[in-house]
Amino acid sequence: MFNPSQADVRRFFCAVRAKIATGLPMDALETLAGQWLQEHPEYQPEVADSDAAVARNYDGADGQSNPFLHLSMHLSISEQCSIDQPRGIRQAVELLAARRGSVHEAHHEAMECLGRMLWESQRAGQPPDGAAYVDCVQRRATRD
Repeated sequence: MFNPSQADVRRFFCAVRAKIATGLPMDALETLAGQWLQEHPEYQPEVADSDAAVARNYDGADGQSNPFLHLSMHLSISEQCSIDQPRGIRQAVELLAARRGSVHEAHHEAMECLGRMLWESQRAGQPPDGAAYVDCVQRRATRD
């Protein structure tokens, strides 16, 4: 199992940004990460300097979200959908995307469900409840 450190994740996104800027070839995961980076031009300053990215503390005290967490969640949801794990997530996200008219917006709503699932799992000391996560995304897809 791949278990990158916080610094590894930040360096990964910074390296992807550098490859995009220089036109270097990228593997499949880098290409997917690059697509999400392009959806978030507001994160370009954070991914421009890997040393600064690794050193920065994103604790929310300054009102800014953690761009690396956000981009990582986009990657996670993309991967979950590609293998339909947890079962039903692909259909739920696709339905949500169709209702919202945007895969990007669907991901942002799914992130709220994913975050809730992880928080509840940690709070209860239990494994993540994938079915509850899928149900949360499905409920969002069926409401206006």
